[in-house]
Amino acid sequence: MKNFNATKYKLRNVATNRLFDDEGWTLDDCQCEAPALIRAVYETKRLDPKGEEHGIYRFADWLPVNRTLEGSCAPVTYKSRALAERLGLKHLYITFNGYYPEIGARMKTCSFKETEAYSVCGRLNGSHKGKVLVVASAGNTARAFAKVCSDNGIPLLLSVPEDNIDALWFDAPLADCVKLICPQKGADYFDAIHLSNLALACEKFFAEGGAKNVARRDGMATTVLSAVTHIGRIPDYYFQAVGSGTGAIAAWEANLRLIEDGRFGSHKMKLMVSQNAPFTPMYDAWKVRSRDMLPYADDQARADAEAIDAKVLSNRKPPYGIRGGLFDALTDTDGDVLVATNEEARQAKELFAELEGVDIYSAPAVALATLIRSVEAGRIAPEKTVMLNITGGGEKRFKSGKDLHYLRPSVVFPIDPDPAEVMKKVEALFA
Repeated sequence: MKNFNATKYKLRNVATNRLFDDEGWTLDDCQCEAPALIRAVYETKRLDPKGEEHGIYRFADWLPVNRTLEGSCAPVTYKSRALAERLGLKHLYITFNGYYPEIGARMKTCSFKETEAYSVCGRLNGSHKGKVLVVASAGNTARAFAKVCSDNGIPLLLSVPEDNIDALWFDAPLADCVKLICPQKGADYFDAIHLSNLALACEKFFAEGGAKNVARRDGMATTVLSAVTHIGRIPDYYFQAVGSGTGAIAAWEANLRLIEDGRFGSHKMKLMVSQNAPFTPMYDAWKVRSRDMLPYADDQARADAEAIDAKVLSNRKPPYGIRGGLFDALTDTDGDVLVATNEEARQAKELFAELEGVDIYSAPAVALATLIRSVEAGRIAPEKTVMLNITGGGEKRFKSGKDLHYLRPSVVFPIDPDPAEVMKKVEALFA
């Protein structure tokens, strides 16, 4: 898009409140010894969304971006009728991230991870020219970054567990600037992160940063911006399934900015986040109000990650206890961590397709399952305003009649690879 002026903002350390400039790709406060997230503080305090033709950049006032990229689509919020009636909720709003043209949703990777990719890649300002962006993913994030980087000629190295690479489907072949490496079958998302960290020992590569990247969080926060600008107020409850919890942290941060805006209410929506049993490390820690994650043996964690339908929810090292992380978000909003089984999520998925007319992924089905249970338990009064973040859907609709292309790994490494071998092989991929 033409004539875009970079968004003006500074960065603030959540723990110390220190305000400082972004040096281009700042992920941490170098003057703070204790781990803490940093947060973007925007010059514009009053949100003024642009037209829908701007895609996700309609919310550029609150995105830390230096440029815009073509092809993005913002989340779409609508008021539910059929599902709301079934649940007995008068004000249930669905924020849909995926492919559902009937409501204006056209995310071609069918996941809200597109909001991250377009924001993160929009943050790039040329200071990393000649270097390769590195992203570790359980699947959907990789698909989103692969598409955005391929479409815009941005060199990208992905690290995804070999068991999850069927998630890397596309409606067109990818450009050669995108490469994939994998830890072998039996590995999980944490193993993919470890492999990506070994690659980052090479000077040629730089880390996307995950939850530490303000662009990732504020890109995900557009789900809440979509909902609030549509509803006209901050919701009372926010439901989302979480793997890392980054999306829920982003929702909390957006809520705080909206309170500062002043037009949408002064309350904090309760964050109701969910995990897919038996993989429940954040649920287990929260239930005993522990800021620290509880012990979780590697072999058991891998087995539990393999057992769940929603593989994208299997992060063993989430930004839970870090200052400004999910523990703080839940505490500040009087939120909760919930859990749903595979069977409950499958039933919720069928119910959503029946009542709302589109397929959804297992992760948002987990969120819906916990919403259903919360309503049945009387935890949510019928008149409360509820936002359900459907983080991915419409894949069946998007794939229908298309010839698909899959990204295959350039190298598959052992679960515990030799660091020198990783460095040698990944450098050769971009020689």
